Amino acid sequence: MAITPPTPPVHPVYVIGGGPGGLAVAAALRARGVRAVVLEKSDAVGASWRAHYDRLRLHTTRRLSALPGLRMPRSFGRWVARADVVRYLETYAEKHELEIVTGVEVHRIERDGADWVLHATGGRRLTGRAVVVATGYNHTPHLPEWPGRSTYDGAFVHARAYRNPGPYEGKDVLVVGIGNTGAEIAADLAGGGAARVRLAVRTVPHVVRRTTLGWPAQRSGILVRRLPVALVDRMGALLARFAAPDLTAHGLPRPDKGLATRQRQGAIPVQDVGLVDAVRAGKVEIVAAVEGFEDGEVVLADGSRIAPDAVIAATGYRRALEPLLGHLDVLDGRGLPVAHGVRSPREAPGLYFTGFTNPISGMFRELALDAERIARRIARSAPKPSR
Repeated sequence: MAITPPTPPVHPVYVIGGGPGGLAVAAALRARGVRAVVLEKSDAVGASWRAHYDRLRLHTTRRLSALPGLRMPRSFGRWVARADVVRYLETYAEKHELEIVTGVEVHRIERDGADWVLHATGGRRLTGRAVVVATGYNHTPHLPEWPGRSTYDGAFVHARAYRNPGPYEGKDVLVVGIGNTGAEIAADLAGGGAARVRLAVRTVPHVVRRTTLGWPAQRSGILVRRLPVALVDRMGALLARFAAPDLTAHGLPRPDKGLATRQRQGAIPVQDVGLVDAVRAGKVEIVAAVEGFEDGEVVLADGSRIAPDAVIAATGYRRALEPLLGHLDVLDGRGLPVAHGVRSPREAPGLYFTGFTNPISGMFRELALDAERIARRIARSAPKPSR
């Protein structure tokens, strides 16, 4: 009598990160009959969104920001508020009955034959047949190594700690960095009672209107995303003459590099949600970049010194993937995955990344597209159940 060998266990797919990217992949996998387990180091989904400043809204439209399998309610409005994004992610996880384990942080991923081993909180050793890394583009606050920073005893926080202008009422505040976060915080402070707001700028960004005659900037980003860089640069320069404000007289000249060129370098345009009017009205003053700290003052690139009551560093984030998988040779020189979305690194089949680009077509939209593509690829490679 022939003895049938035991069927090897079918390991789940592990998704690291309970933000929009991770939840979208898990839902797309579940819809295809693939078990996915989401590992989230915090105590709830959407941890990054819970930590953002109060006035934040999606810079992409509600209709183009929904994740697979659940529309965003019309009651959220066209530009979805931070708190509504959190509610949406909670509802999303419940509707799709996602398997989420909170309070578990993955420290290291290793290859084990055809499978992957995840070393996690509490000595856990988890085996998955595929892994999707969705820990987020804005993972770990980054602070430049400014001279004298360690001895500066003035009020200093990273933008991650900023919530609203209340604590800064009547104060002189310096915001460092003119990405979308720095621009919006500066505008928030200017309208929220700060006595003086200065915005330190190193590289002049492209500033675009969120909508022009009802047409959202996101749709333009979608239309031009796959066009040649030089063509998009020329189109952007032409459009800027008619639709983008010229703030040269206020210390913010037009950028010397094209919009698409800057995007390829990792800098997306700044959407105007109040900064332009604040600069024109003198409520936000543009100053030179920060070079260091000395004797309780902030030293600027033009040689001037200022002594604000508080400094808010909107200096970006690091992906911080090196401890997790730096040993696998799947990161480039900037610490970003060498492959993204449906493509796995050549040396690491079954390892996927989502949410590690900053597209002008909208982060949520691209996360949704990536989720479907990754889920299809993993489902096609799923072992067939024995009968």
